[in-house]
Amino acid sequence: MTTDPLAPLLALADIAAAVEQARERFDRALGHRALRRNGGQVAAEVSLRSAVASAALEGYAHEREAVRAGTVTDPVVQGALRVAGALPGLSELWPKAPRQALARLHVLAARDVVADDELGRPVADPVVAARLDGLAGLVAGGTTASPLVLAAVVHGELLNLRPFAGPSGVVARGAARLVLLASGFDPRGLLAVDVGHREREPEYVGSAGAFATGTPDGLRSWLRHYMAAVEVGADQLTAIGDEILAAA
Repeated sequence: MTTDPLAPLLALADIAAAVEQARERFDRALGHRALRRNGGQVAAEVSLRSAVASAALEGYAHEREAVRAGTVTDPVVQGALRVAGALPGLSELWPKAPRQALARLHVLAARDVVADDELGRPVADPVVAARLDGLAGLVAGGTTASPLVLAAVVHGELLNLRPFAGPSGVVARGAARLVLLASGFDPRGLLAVDVGHREREPEYVGSAGAFATGTPDGLRSWLRHYMAAVEVGADQLTAIGDEILAAA
């Protein structure tokens, strides 16, 4: 019998409960009545806020309303917007050819930031290549763990590896959201996890560094942060729904 490589993560103290709590928080947010008639508008707003947060986490912070107005030409922000907009269209490719999907995310994120001949090409490092292969195996059916756990691992591993030149963090965050879309956990892209990472940025940075150690405590720190960010993302969905209904 093959052991699921992510199964031990749920045995870490408090992690199974944190995953369940995050899932329940999102489930409650999905009951918002704005989603019945204005689901597309809600999803578009989640996409915008996620892109703004992801660019900010990469060091390129801009006011959301300026981005919405189209006055921000920063290439990292524009790349984050492209990534957010492309995720639904990549959800079928992701579990079948995750490395191809990652390359596509990098092309979208890093255009006008890195040289054209670097777009979509991982760094030439055998260790990075081997770990990307391992990650691709997980995504392509190598685990039955909760999509939230898989998303957290994909995110943490890509942040640690930084396999692409330029805004590799934008790729990592896009890939984590892609896990949730492709798995059916969040097929409409309504969970603004990146807003949660941005709101808890010191914790995000610290726990990502802890994840990179590979120790049980480090992994636990990252997973606890990730589930807390999911809860913030769920609350953001509720807030967006309230705003849309109030403006109607």
